Amino acid sequence: METDVIIIGAGASGLSAAKELTRLGLSFTVVEGSHRIGGRAYSEEIAPGVWFDLGCSYLSQGETNPFVAIADELGVVLGKDRGDLFEDSNIRLHKNGVPLSSIESEAYTAYLSECDAAVTAAADRGEDIAIVDLVDIDSEFATIFMHSMADYCTRDIDEVSSVDFANTDKGSDIPVLNGYGNLVAAWGSDVTVSLNTKVARIDWSGVGVSVETSRGALRGRAVLCTVSTGILAAGEIEFVPALPDWKMEAVLGLPTGTENKICLHFDRDVFGPDGRGFHYTWNDEGLAGGFEASVMGLNTAVAFTGGRFAVWLEKQGQQAGHEYAVDRVAEVFGNDIRKHVTRSIVTAWTTEPWTRGSYSCALPGQAHQRTELARVLGDRLFFAGEATTIHDYAFCHGAYRSGIRAAQEISQTLAS
Repeated sequence: METDVIIIGAGASGLSAAKELTRLGLSFTVVEGSHRIGGRAYSEEIAPGVWFDLGCSYLSQGETNPFVAIADELGVVLGKDRGDLFEDSNIRLHKNGVPLSSIESEAYTAYLSECDAAVTAAADRGEDIAIVDLVDIDSEFATIFMHSMADYCTRDIDEVSSVDFANTDKGSDIPVLNGYGNLVAAWGSDVTVSLNTKVARIDWSGVGVSVETSRGALRGRAVLCTVSTGILAAGEIEFVPALPDWKMEAVLGLPTGTENKICLHFDRDVFGPDGRGFHYTWNDEGLAGGFEASVMGLNTAVAFTGGRFAVWLEKQGQQAGHEYAVDRVAEVFGNDIRKHVTRSIVTAWTTEPWTRGSYSCALPGQAHQRTELARVLGDRLFFAGEATTIHDYAFCHGAYRSGIRAAQEISQTLAS
């Protein structure tokens, strides 16, 4: 079949591009390799009426996040009064099972401020270097800092660009009661998508494009590729002609790293009203962890892991992830919580075949590659996705905005 635009991927960027192309009066076909829409926005029910987001779970940059208005329009319940969950002053700190004193907590906050100031200053000087070269890793708080940074960035601080990290816009993080993934799926439900349609080859050698899929060939005037850099780097899709060296350098400079999450469900409230919030815990053996506890009033805890440790733990299997999360919660709330765990869900984004990772992270010296990744090839091969954005990469709404940007570029190009 022939169409104006072939959109590869039905995550937030592919769906927003489809909606924008509709507004602009262009025809399109959306193909998705998996069995569902939403991409890395995906919710599963861990208990009746209790949802866990395996991917994005907070409406980050909540003051400007377009999904806040979308949620309001769809009647989705948001925790707008809990958007300050990750502010330094609200995070509970525990070492060796003991809460930090107010003096220790203030010292931790001061350390974070020093780290942030050092990274910002380096970025302002144009020094795109590894964050590890800018912070004091001998600090008593370095263990939990490095763990939390790996959670946030998907890679360890020796592999994180100072400029890229400094570019991220800050803001509130609003939780979604019944799942961010469910919100995205509801918002995108009016877009026609060909599911279970894996793309094998994109031929952009002549006039227009030809796309070979597991369900047949498509022809169009242009193609919008929204797949992750993990998929592009792995060569899952053959490009004819091959992507130029500068484009592949952008792909490899923005690898898809790993942030995994383990959700625990309990048969009762093991946290108490004062236990709700986000907790960091670490011990003298070097084990560290961060987890949210019953943020939306549910009997769940969600532990986060990132970087090399997340990859290693994923390779150990689901039970290892379960035990890691239970141990971290027990360090804070006591061993009695163990007998109240009813079920767990452990993510495995490194081996997820449709993404090969969680989201992008610019390597040191590679922050500029986000602009290069977004550049069009031959007036017919376009790119979108969170990795193509500068100030809201790693976020679902960043992908959303990139799809709109790409659709508008396509419309202008095809009209010229």
